[in-house]
Amino acid sequence: MVLVKKITAKDTYFLRKEVLRKGIDLPFEFKGDLDIKTFHLGVYDFEELVCVGTFMKNNIPELKEEQYQLRGMATSLTSRGKGYGKLLLNYATKELEKRGINFLWCNARENALVFYQKNEFKIIGDSFIVNKVGLHYKMYKSIKK
Repeated sequence: MVLVKKITAKDTYFLRKEVLRKGIDLPFEFKGDLDIKTFHLGVYDFEELVCVGTFMKNNIPELKEEQYQLRGMATSLTSRGKGYGKLLLNYATKELEKRGINFLWCNARENALVFYQKNEFKIIGDSFIVNKVGLHYKMYKSIKK
């Protein structure tokens, strides 16, 4: 059985390290992980945590209304392509809607661009390089329809 639920920041660390920071000397604990407005989601396939994402109250000037940032989204290598990321984003969208949020944005790695585009995210501005990680795009999704 597949289940999406709220988890703790600490619960996200294993997948963040394995998927996003493996072989990269950058922190897997993020500033803002423990903020009162931050929430973390996990997708479980039976008892195994297979996908995580962190949602933080954080603004960028390109978006003028209420917004959150998605950080640290990671799906285990053996669980990719099964729709877990989409489930997580759908759950998060409903939660953000309840909170009166207009936009969800992220800094997407180049290899995740198609995933985000399939999930209604659009690119803002030019690509940029994140030191030690590579090419990224700032992307956003409208929450309120």
